[in-house]
Amino acid sequence: MERPNTTAARRRGARFPAAIAGLLAAGLAVTGCGANGEHASADRGVNGGGRTAPAAPDGGRAGTAAPGEGEQRSPVPAPDYLSTFALDVDTASYGYARRALAEGRLPEPATVRPEEFVNSFRPDYPRPADDGFSVTVDGARTGRDGWSLVRVGLATRGADRAAERPPAALTFVVDVSGSMDEPGRLDLVKESLGLLTSRLRDDDSIALVTFSAEAETLLPMTRVGADRTRIEEVVKSLGTSSSTNVEAGVRTGYDVAVAGHREGATNRVVLLSDALANTGATEAETILARIEEERRAYGITLFGVGVGSEYGDAFMEKLADKGDGQTTYVANSAQARKVFVDQLPAHVELRARDAKAQVAFDRRTVEKFRLVGYENREVADEDFRDDRVDGGEIGAGHTVTALYVVKTRPGVTGQVATATVRWLDPRTRAPRERSGSVATGALTADIWGEGHDSLQLTAITAYFADALRGGDLPGAPGLTALTNRAGAIADRSGSAVVSELTDALRQAGGLLGPREGEGEGPSGEGELRSGDPYS
Repeated sequence: MERPNTTAARRRGARFPAAIAGLLAAGLAVTGCGANGEHASADRGVNGGGRTAPAAPDGGRAGTAAPGEGEQRSPVPAPDYLSTFALDVDTASYGYARRALAEGRLPEPATVRPEEFVNSFRPDYPRPADDGFSVTVDGARTGRDGWSLVRVGLATRGADRAAERPPAALTFVVDVSGSMDEPGRLDLVKESLGLLTSRLRDDDSIALVTFSAEAETLLPMTRVGADRTRIEEVVKSLGTSSSTNVEAGVRTGYDVAVAGHREGATNRVVLLSDALANTGATEAETILARIEEERRAYGITLFGVGVGSEYGDAFMEKLADKGDGQTTYVANSAQARKVFVDQLPAHVELRARDAKAQVAFDRRTVEKFRLVGYENREVADEDFRDDRVDGGEIGAGHTVTALYVVKTRPGVTGQVATATVRWLDPRTRAPRERSGSVATGALTADIWGEGHDSLQLTAITAYFADALRGGDLPGAPGLTALTNRAGAIADRSGSAVVSELTDALRQAGGLLGPREGEGEGPSGEGELRSGDPYS
């Protein structure tokens, strides 16, 4: 039984669920350098907080709790060495930034979330044999004295055969307001739904709600096999109307989803909109209570698909966050096909509920560290093993990547970090854990050396997002260097999605112009400028 959070420290980081949990993770199968490992762990308490590791007075670390029969436990970390967050699989920020750059404008810094840039690419992490996670921890030096990047990679087992997955019960809530009449909005939505309908199984179900000034149910929950032709006709009939009452659409959508709720199925509400609310409740917070109620009572989760050159990113992000959901953004037919045809039908499977990660840094070797992004996914350290506190719902075949900048202590060797992921089994809701670790020996290579394409790509996307936000991560190359490195990976891998990244970097470079120190420093990297929070 879940309970709502009651303190500011218990910030929800929950993101999208199961069914659509791999949606816009673009495919790039490349490998990185480092070490990995995993094991099961029983419940235990944790103290924590803080991001700067003070010197260890005794050079030691906390001990390891004795495991019970058949159990293994991770070492209990000392205070001030923990980083805890709910897993996130959103990609909308990267998609919308690419759209803005292609149109010759910079995205608003508030819409740039580095974790969504990073998670728009799918590294080739090992896959587990069961329904849990594999844990891979690797890293390399950035070229700036004492600073390294440490990457935590999590992956789930791929989708089962289509015949073996649970049926899906999907309620589509479609914005048909006047703003959706722009090319690349409602026309793209109609194309996407038409393609999806042709790919779903006969035992899947679809409902369709539209909204402008008011909401209307065009199709109650209907088995695809029972009336596929009718579903296709309703989709084709969609047309635009007047103002945008997102509140009415979401409320009606959840009413229809509850009425058509199917036990044993994957129940989802899918909101397709530019999220530019101008009628009814126009603040996300006023709609969230209803989403929370239905999510808790029926396990119905929200997936937000953004469209349009003007897009209410913050509004959609808040809705999906409260609905244990995911957001993505589509700008053209190719992206829509990837989401609704190539990925959605195959990912209607849940691998983990309420998944959280906690990374414990060793105070003997680590002086400072920072998680790149995930600011609105933070979880209080002591809530890591409180299963009443929400985490992220993760589906089949998905990967989640978290990147840290870490300053190690000069001349000290040993363990650097241990990453533990905790989740609830989707069927039994029993808690499970796995861990992986990395030591200083795995951080000796230069990240920009040969053979580290996967880790380089993660670094490039994180540095790119940080540059768009006006930040300056330690060891960050200038945009010109990032563009060249992304282009080299695209050439080596033949990856279209990395070529798209290269184009976006080039466009950003043209808009931002050369920055102080670009091209200087080791390996062509820019030196840190004034205001460096890590100095």
